[in-house]
Amino acid sequence: MASTYTVNSGIEKPGTGEQSGTWGTTTNTNFDIIDRVLNGVGTITLSGTTTTLSTSDGSLSDGHYKVLILAGSPSGTNTITISPNDQSKMYLANNTTNQSVVFTQGSGGNVTIPASTSKWIYADGAGAGAQVRVLPSEVVEDSSPQLGGNLDLNSNNITGTGNINTTGTLTVTGAVSSGSSNITSTGTVQGGQFTLDNSSNDWTFTVSSNKLIISYSGTAKMELDTSGNLKVTGNVTAYGSI
Repeated sequence: MASTYTVNSGIEKPGTGEQSGTWGTTTNTNFDIIDRVLNGVGTITLSGTTTTLSTSDGSLSDGHYKVLILAGSPSGTNTITISPNDQSKMYLANNTTNQSVVFTQGSGGNVTIPASTSKWIYADGAGAGAQVRVLPSEVVEDSSPQLGGNLDLNSNNITGTGNINTTGTLTVTGAVSSGSSNITSTGTVQGGQFTLDNSSNDWTFTVSSNKLIISYSGTAKMELDTSGNLKVTGNVTAYGSI
């Protein structure tokens, strides 16, 4: 009975009663393949615009590496074809070149890795219609990222031009700054004190003993209690112009 090979890595499975006295060589090669598939880091030197990443049955191949260091000087966007197209693969590809790299295996879809970036990718091994997909490793690549615990900013900032939407409570121990934009809420904004900062003297709104106190530059100017009584330290002008 002739040898057969595993579907995704081409590891040789000697037939019953075969390779008497020589099976040790086959076994050693198989272990080398397994080692490379699990933890192997290999450099793939690119040139031109096309490359084939092959896995051969029963022998060590570049397609066995788990981590691919893409190097060389391709002349333009380099397309790497994963072969054969009926093997499932997963790679961490690090593109160290100055060109984009496209991974393909069939007509189902490709993944592009820009210059100087890395991505986890997998090929589904579906034959002619095989596709390569990216495994989200960055928030920007995940359309619905979720946290399994609290997010520690480690003294860094969250910046952006989009919106932050929450159905829970936003608790802030420091200042909330909107810059030149607005802070809009359709729910309840809770807090003991709010400060409007104009970089010189600030207006501060404070809730104390069920009273709303408005201060300017640290000095209380107005107090409003729950009965509607209003106290001011200056004059009150009705029907005036602003």
